[in-house]
Amino acid sequence: MRVIVFVKATRDSEQGLMPSTELLEAMGKFNQELADAGVMITGDGLKPSSQGKRIAFDGPSRTVIDGPFAETKELVAGYWVWEVKDMDDAIAWAKRCPNPMPGPSELEIRPFYEMADFADAMTPEVEAIHNSTRDKLADQG
Repeated sequence: MRVIVFVKATRDSEQGLMPSTELLEAMGKFNQELADAGVMITGDGLKPSSQGKRIAFDGPSRTVIDGPFAETKELVAGYWVWEVKDMDDAIAWAKRCPNPMPGPSELEIRPFYEMADFADAMTPEVEAIHNSTRDKLADQG
């Protein structure tokens, strides 16, 4: 089961407060444990939303919205993609994570859709398109 684990933004992360050496070391060691266990696929930190953009869609119209974005608690400051046995396994790993922020913070775990979840709408032609893209990305990686 693949999941994405979001590190939720905080006031500190949105202000661009950089982590301490101790936190960088602790997170590095945790990431190494995840990698050694074959759990971590990828992960990274994100810069504050003030350096981001949003694209709003309305039919054929596209509008660019400059950050920063309101509701810090709804923003993401970083992420991991993990391969785990099940949600309980993901929770167990998340509980081992050092606090990713200087103060109170949250992680959010969300499972990815798998191709089987789309079985009712999946035709052989649509599946071929998605498989071709997946193969191309694997070759690039």
